Amino acid sequence: MTTKPESAGQPAASTQRLLRAIPKVDEFLGWLVPPPAAPASLVKSSVRQLLESLRQEILTGAPLKPADLTQGSLLPRLHKLLAARLRPNFRTVINTTGVVVHTNLGRSLLPEAAMESLLAVGSRYSNLELDLATGKRGSRYSLVEDILCELTGAEAALVVNNNAAAVMLVLDTLAKGREVIVSRGQLVEIGGSFRIPEVMSRTGAKLVEVGATNRTHLRDYENAITPETALLLKVHTSNYRIIGFASEVPLAELVELGARHGLPVMEDLGSGCLVDLSRFGLAKEPTVGEVVRAGVDVVTFSGDKLLGGPQAGLIVGKKEIIEQIKGNPMNRALRIDKFTLAGLEAVLRLYFDEEQALAAIPTLAMLAMPLAAIDRRAKRLRRLVGKDLGPVCRVELKSIASMVGGGSLPEQPLPSRGVALAPLDRSVNELEKGLRELSLPVLGRIEDDWLLLDMRTVADKEIPLLANCLKEVFEAKNK
Repeated sequence: MTTKPESAGQPAASTQRLLRAIPKVDEFLGWLVPPPAAPASLVKSSVRQLLESLRQEILTGAPLKPADLTQGSLLPRLHKLLAARLRPNFRTVINTTGVVVHTNLGRSLLPEAAMESLLAVGSRYSNLELDLATGKRGSRYSLVEDILCELTGAEAALVVNNNAAAVMLVLDTLAKGREVIVSRGQLVEIGGSFRIPEVMSRTGAKLVEVGATNRTHLRDYENAITPETALLLKVHTSNYRIIGFASEVPLAELVELGARHGLPVMEDLGSGCLVDLSRFGLAKEPTVGEVVRAGVDVVTFSGDKLLGGPQAGLIVGKKEIIEQIKGNPMNRALRIDKFTLAGLEAVLRLYFDEEQALAAIPTLAMLAMPLAAIDRRAKRLRRLVGKDLGPVCRVELKSIASMVGGGSLPEQPLPSRGVALAPLDRSVNELEKGLRELSLPVLGRIEDDWLLLDMRTVADKEIPLLANCLKEVFEAKNK
């Protein structure tokens, strides 16, 4: 007896039997007793998604059997799919990378005072644009302007949604269609391919490069000044360093040159800070106050880097210039919302007491943390997991190095302590991936076949959570 050949383009008989065995949507929904704790529309769309994925698996030759299409096999798949769809896309993680201002992980953590302020203004009405003294419309910028001026010594201030916006707004206001002189060695690129020359081009300003990559002299600036010059711009190279045979013009000399020619001087500080962190062993960074006192007309810097606040672009400087910037129509498109204002004001107020700021602002506290405190955290984690992980993983304490991050102090490693894991039942890359895919993801770094958990960036309250995550990822493998 001969079998009839399959028609061209038709699935094999075994494939057709599997396709016919896929339950109908209504049949599948009838299995859900009691129904899942999820919106009915989401449950139904998830069932359709699962059934379609089964069809595709069968048609592409996945090794499925009729038993894989039964209620007992499919219900766990649906519950897993529903759990994934119900889980927020934007969620918290545990940062064990040792990078304090981690751009991919949300940069600076906010202090408790800022979180309380966010909750208050988010759940109740506020005086966002109401002058309570007069009862008339007010300016949202006034809520933090006086504080910024007091902390930096500036005459006026303005806040927009990030530092890139701050730079664009200043250039558009002061130099549109005119020339801006910048040292060639300061034409930086930061994250997201944000480049100073391209920003200038977008604002209509004309870039004039002076000096060499490694050395720029005052005469280079002076020789480049023409009637079309609108601004002298200094960009603080916070995300890289030129070492060796290198020099740049001191800020005071640039300010004096600008004054002689009637030209404003701007400095983009990037990762601006309000306190001197060099006493904690960090490289000396110019504070915003120091730059303002040097006579610079306008300074821009970030709110969510060394300042330790929410994402924002802060602009401080001479009143006459800040007022021009405030009047730029672009300002409305770049303005900050009530949540940024609430968080920023709370963070700035902490700086009235420098010691309080160092203790309460997480970014500063992590940067200033003594090595002994980090070591205690590492030992605590090892105690919590050592017994459970011992049979499947080597667990050791190691001296390692943290980084500031956020494009700040790139050549400044911070001595730290970490828990190092070398799994015995899988590769270190598989362990890293498993931790990253947990419901509470853990982000670490791999060095020399060890997964390093840097405890500088793990809060005390996160240590028990981290221990549970480590146990969970190894238990899942060995089930």
